[in-house]
Amino acid sequence: MSASSQSESSTGPTRARDLGVPFEGRSGLAGAITDVPGVAVGYRTLIAGEGRGAVRTGVTAILPRGRSGVGVPCAAAVHSFNGNGELTGRSWIEESGSLTMPIGITSSHAVGAVHAGIAAWVAENAPHVAAQWMLPVVGETWDGYLNDINGGHVSPADARAALEAASPDAPEEGNVGGGTGMNCYGFKGGTGTASRVVAYGGDEYTVGVLIQANFGSREELRLGGIALGLRSSTPNPLEEGDWLSRERNRRAPGGAGSAIVVIATDAPLLPGQCAALARRGVLGLGRSGTAGSHFSGDIVLAFSTANEGALTSVFPDRADAEYETLRMIPWGRIDPFLTAAVQAVDEAVWNALVAAQDMTGRDGHVSHALPHAEVRAAVSQMNGL
Repeated sequence: MSASSQSESSTGPTRARDLGVPFEGRSGLAGAITDVPGVAVGYRTLIAGEGRGAVRTGVTAILPRGRSGVGVPCAAAVHSFNGNGELTGRSWIEESGSLTMPIGITSSHAVGAVHAGIAAWVAENAPHVAAQWMLPVVGETWDGYLNDINGGHVSPADARAALEAASPDAPEEGNVGGGTGMNCYGFKGGTGTASRVVAYGGDEYTVGVLIQANFGSREELRLGGIALGLRSSTPNPLEEGDWLSRERNRRAPGGAGSAIVVIATDAPLLPGQCAALARRGVLGLGRSGTAGSHFSGDIVLAFSTANEGALTSVFPDRADAEYETLRMIPWGRIDPFLTAAVQAVDEAVWNALVAAQDMTGRDGHVSHALPHAEVRAAVSQMNGL
């Protein structure tokens, strides 16, 4: 199995800005979630075989504070736009307002394997954390059109490999990691990332996003008011083919799939403010057209790496009273950060679509990438050319 991405289409610009797609706001240096200091991302991409048992899947790993920061809390919150999906560890995030564990994103039927792999990796690399309790955070989206999803191809070792590969460098996009076998708006989807810089007085903070994009129906996709999906000449066998009817006596509904969105920032936010950030992530998804299918589990996790040393929850080792202090952006000043989250999520979706490449998966199922020429034509129309 390959540990890197594989493409079956021609090369070209890999990011939406390269095609002229306009975005508001100031991007970070790499335009990636790793523009937030300390955040690291790693992939394990699994591509093997053809026909019935073809493997087109993987694991994406995010270390909010890097390898050395495992177990150090981040203020965090989760928002479920539509709950037809899974994000493990959510109950504890909601209870404590904090995130201390690595984040994994994978295929729907591989959540258990990735959960076990994260636990094993933390036990080896941060035994002081494992000595208490571990509630790994694992999100999923469904890749069963291209991937032999019930074949058990993702193992705990793959999750560990993704964590070992985690780097502060700008992550790849498209057919990589957990996004390998995903589809978005009836085109090939996958992994996308983006960032925004927010000036606050004499300081500057970053809001970074990573998305596993596997949502939306072809007819919904819009760019600047142009019905890009409806006017596309690209075949759409995922939604229009009879593959599911042959297998399960059903047709595949448009818009099914899911999205996992991770929003990171180094701005000092409280857990409730992270929740506000997470809710705005849904507005970012909607900018490209989705209304949110019943069959799409769209879940957003937001966290802040500020206030290191606060929000702890460890077994007390003495009877003395203790206090912790948090610094925060006042609620009345939070709007620029909410706007940044919307903008970055929107751009991350487009980056996933633009970077993705044609893929043939199990049983010969084909997913076609969004043609760059169609995007350029829409941009030209938007510009009155």
